[in-house]
Amino acid sequence: MATQTPVENNYLKNATEEELQRQKAIDDWLPITSSRNAKWWYSAFHNVTAMVGAGVLSLPYAMSELGWGPGVTVLVLSWIITLYTLWQMVEMHEMVPGKRFDRYHELGQYAFGEKLGLYIVVPQQLVVEIGVNIVYMVTGGKSLQKFHNTVCDSCKKIKLTFFIMIFASVHFVLSHLPNFNSISGVSLAAAVMSLSYSTIAWTASANKGVQEDVQYGYKAKSTAGTVFNFFSALGDVAFAYAGHNVVLEIQATIPSTPEKPSKGPMWKGVIVAYIVVALCYFPVALVGYWMFGNGVQDNILISLEKPKWLIATANMFVVIHVIGSYQIYAMPVFDMIETLLVKKLNFKPSIVLRFIVRNLYVAFTMFVAITFPFFGGLLGFFGGFAFAPTTYFLPCIMWLAIYKPRRFSLSWWTNWICIVLGLMLMILSPIGGLRSIIIDAKNYHFYS
Repeated sequence: MATQTPVENNYLKNATEEELQRQKAIDDWLPITSSRNAKWWYSAFHNVTAMVGAGVLSLPYAMSELGWGPGVTVLVLSWIITLYTLWQMVEMHEMVPGKRFDRYHELGQYAFGEKLGLYIVVPQQLVVEIGVNIVYMVTGGKSLQKFHNTVCDSCKKIKLTFFIMIFASVHFVLSHLPNFNSISGVSLAAAVMSLSYSTIAWTASANKGVQEDVQYGYKAKSTAGTVFNFFSALGDVAFAYAGHNVVLEIQATIPSTPEKPSKGPMWKGVIVAYIVVALCYFPVALVGYWMFGNGVQDNILISLEKPKWLIATANMFVVIHVIGSYQIYAMPVFDMIETLLVKKLNFKPSIVLRFIVRNLYVAFTMFVAITFPFFGGLLGFFGGFAFAPTTYFLPCIMWLAIYKPRRFSLSWWTNWICIVLGLMLMILSPIGGLRSIIIDAKNYHFYS
């Protein structure tokens, strides 16, 4: 049997130590793992910013396509299921002693295997995060346009394209903040704005009162149209509960010890966030639909024309909020791209690399948003296609794979029910969303 000499042993030891130091230097540079001193309230407002997006403004429209009974049921069920799956992810973050699953795909790799975990999680997570960033580019541009048209209705009309470019210009600056903790101020402002514009949306609707000739029946003239709209509305609701894609990355910023694991403060923040979510979603959805019926627009603020100053303020709040939300969803994408370049392709971690990567990403999302600004249809399509798996049932599949609860136990039944409902959502809602996009595209001219 061959034996290693002391010189060889020292060489191997030094090589291993050098590699560990290199890995630590890279982890200290990457956005997700570079800072771990967040408090529980960081979790609260990061989760609010991630969850209460522009999707809340489409909920009255979703209600008009679902109807009272199904609409309320879907809203409440989504709130309960997504809170449960979020709890599972918080619990699974540190289920292996001494290891933290700082990224969604790392948990997927542990549950499904090194390669399969990547193939299952990464494409879905990227579709969600890049999809949200594109939709928020459109939302930010539309809200700026609405603000401009409300404040100065006699001014010359400006194309939506230019407003999307104005909105994107902010991100060419903010995207260079290095990690999650560095965007906490932006995220806090965004969380406050989301509560503010949601409150404005439902109080202004209530103040306007129930409209004359209001109708609560389905708007589509044909049965097929009603069914497709119903499917699309399911996607809108799924889009509204999309915070799970960044939850492990948010938890990674909280310090953790065996005595005080990060799941304690993280869960406290999640509970606060979900209370805020309920205070935003349910009044906006129910009051907006009650007042406008099936005549409500796909963005409730568009249905509200007066008082002008209030609607202008609400639209500016939306702009500030989606600025924060964009950054929350972009950070894990930056982390993935930078990890690939530095760890796999051996680029040197540097400010220049980060500058090029992040500017190219912002430019890409801006270009796609300018090309396809179909707000309502995009929500429905992305909502079902990718949000349903990562939010509604992928955490349940991981839980079953890792913890293996006893067959027919409460945990086993709960997870399988969530999986079945999530699969139905994933299959049905993109059909409706895609149809909406096709209908919108008929009257659309590129860059008009």
